[in-house]
Amino acid sequence: MSDARFPVEIVNGVPVVAAPEEIDITNADGLRMALLESAARGPGSFVVDLTRTQFCDTSGLHALVGARKRAQAEGGDLLLVTAGAAVPRIFAITGLDQVFAGFTSLEEALAQIPAVASGAPHGGMPPGTSALPGVSPDDAGA
Repeated sequence: MSDARFPVEIVNGVPVVAAPEEIDITNADGLRMALLESAARGPGSFVVDLTRTQFCDTSGLHALVGARKRAQAEGGDLLLVTAGAAVPRIFAITGLDQVFAGFTSLEEALAQIPAVASGAPHGGMPPGTSALPGVSPDDAGA
């Protein structure tokens, strides 16, 4: 069961995790559980809606990197929706802006998922690498 702070909704057949204003060590496990729930809904891609999020610490970043790695291992990806400057700045500082595809709207992110855009089964995307400083991709997936 997902944390109420990280509800998972299915939009056009794609799991979408809604994140709260702050993601930190006190609620990163809730994010991790919601991401696992989304991944369990079948192989393919899913979206994390960070439009309300103003802060995300390293525990949240680790959860996102690990979830993306798991999604890619299943032939999908994790896409992010961000608004404002706070979260994109955190991703730029850590180098994760080079790892995650970021979108400004849920519709834009959903349009990038093959099953939604074409009605075909979710297709695979080539695996990426972790850009968390000092963390190998293998370490980030835990």
